[in-house]
Amino acid sequence: MAALAFPMIDPVIFEVGPFAVRWYGLAYVLGFIAGGLAIHFLNRRWKVGLSDDDVLSAFLWGSLGLVIGARVGYMVFYAPAQLLADPVSLFRTTEGGMSFHGGLIGIIVGGMLYSRRVGVPFLRIADMVAVGAPVGIMLGRVANFINGELWGRTTDVAWGMVFPGAGPEPRHPSQLYEAALEGAVLFGIMLLLARRRRPDGEMLGWMLSGYAVARFTVEFFREPDAHIGTVLGPLSMGQLLTVPVLIAGAWLVWRARVASGSEEDPGSESGE
Repeated sequence: MAALAFPMIDPVIFEVGPFAVRWYGLAYVLGFIAGGLAIHFLNRRWKVGLSDDDVLSAFLWGSLGLVIGARVGYMVFYAPAQLLADPVSLFRTTEGGMSFHGGLIGIIVGGMLYSRRVGVPFLRIADMVAVGAPVGIMLGRVANFINGELWGRTTDVAWGMVFPGAGPEPRHPSQLYEAALEGAVLFGIMLLLARRRRPDGEMLGWMLSGYAVARFTVEFFREPDAHIGTVLGPLSMGQLLTVPVLIAGAWLVWRARVASGSEEDPGSESGE
């Protein structure tokens, strides 16, 4: 069966002297903007009370935490041997290597520091960011596809694609699967949930849970990192790291629902 032709889009959008603008970098910038817009609109819709300066600060703190966490997370989770042998490689970001799980940790740390600064509960801010987060994830996966990286496993499906550097066999375009499930579908779900204000932490919980289920599923179609392979039976490192994300997300939803029930029925705990 004939495979689809890889589109061969130049990863560099344009260059000005030594400065190059890449699709991957643009994806990050647009993802940050999506997160900032989510905070801006939901701050008003949910009547959180942040000023415009506070919203801008939240955008900056979250962006910084995400970038640092994504890079450090990739080196720690996926390339620890390289990090130990060559610590300076941590700063060679042009060579690629960003981790969602590391970025998640980074943005949580940045968000916690910021929430203490403005006196707004961290989970309330995190809920707003969670609504826009799938947009950034979607754009990042599309950029992975343009770069011809993080391709899928070999397949004989009609939409299989031969990726440069991945051998002659057709492969799943798993980057696009992730863009669809972790990005577009999850964003649609988050928009529906965001139509009304929910207890602090619930929106973050739904986002983490939805991402975890989508990522765990798509990993069965994605080629494991060559230098790691599978780490626990048939499971990849990506799937292993997704388990605590799912647990944390489910716990946040449960916690929010319990808190909401307690507020509606304050006498339910009178016997304690």
